[in-house]
Amino acid sequence: MSSTNSFQIAGADHTGITVSNLERSLVFWRDVLGFEFSHTAHQKGELAQEITGVEGAEIKLAVLRAPGGHKIELLEYLAPADRKRADIRPCDVGSLHVALLVHDLDSVLERIAASDWKAGGKPQTLQSGPNAGKRVVYVRDPDGTTIELMQIAKESSSTDVAD
Repeated sequence: MSSTNSFQIAGADHTGITVSNLERSLVFWRDVLGFEFSHTAHQKGELAQEITGVEGAEIKLAVLRAPGGHKIELLEYLAPADRKRADIRPCDVGSLHVALLVHDLDSVLERIAASDWKAGGKPQTLQSGPNAGKRVVYVRDPDGTTIELMQIAKESSSTDVAD
């Protein structure tokens, strides 16, 4: 086998989300959603520019860990000055989202409503496929970031099933 055919992804490390206000986003992900704070960092100069490809980039960032280990990296760019705010809908090319598993979707929706996050639609129960039985809905933060909340399907007990 040639070396060009041996390429393989070893795993996924984190999902990065650019935010307008690191402190506000950190409070939401940590205090409302319950992610565990890991660390903060400040990147600037050649390091930030070479990693991102953004000339003059300066970034404050915080990393949080979800139950199960997936990390969310929140990035607030302090520079360059000509940063833009995107208004991307889930149907627009380039949009992406993170799906989070929850036990009680209604409780999570109540908590986030007080945090300036808004449901994009109404929770729906998937009827078929590998996620059948899960209730799902998209929510958006004040920056327009889309998160999918997926309520874990309740397992049927033997008393719930007719013979």
